[in-house]
Amino acid sequence: MAYSEFLSDRIHQIFKDKRTNFYTKRMMGGLCFMVDDKMCCGIHFDKKKETDLLMARIGEEAYAIAINRTGCYPMDFTGRPMKGYVFVTPEGFDMDEDLEYWIQLCLDFNPLAKSSKKKK
Repeated sequence: MAYSEFLSDRIHQIFKDKRTNFYTKRMMGGLCFMVDDKMCCGIHFDKKKETDLLMARIGEEAYAIAINRTGCYPMDFTGRPMKGYVFVTPEGFDMDEDLEYWIQLCLDFNPLAKSSKKKK
């Protein structure tokens, strides 16, 4: 598996503790956690850095503050950062309270997030 099962289990537990309905979906070479049929957060294995990254969909307002936290940087797959998304390195989510912070930001933004168009 290309991503950390341990990190996946930690995220699963946070969603369960918060009584959040979610499901997982393999996407972008990693695992995405879907809430209300919208991408909420995910795990991506960075082959260059050889580490797991937390992908967090937090929105542009939270981005302005969160980008200054330890281990946080713009999410960039193609050379162009995606607005409202960040990657967080393990040093930014190793502690349970830090991972909970990121997941809560994702959950706070989720009701405002737009759904992807469904393929027919």
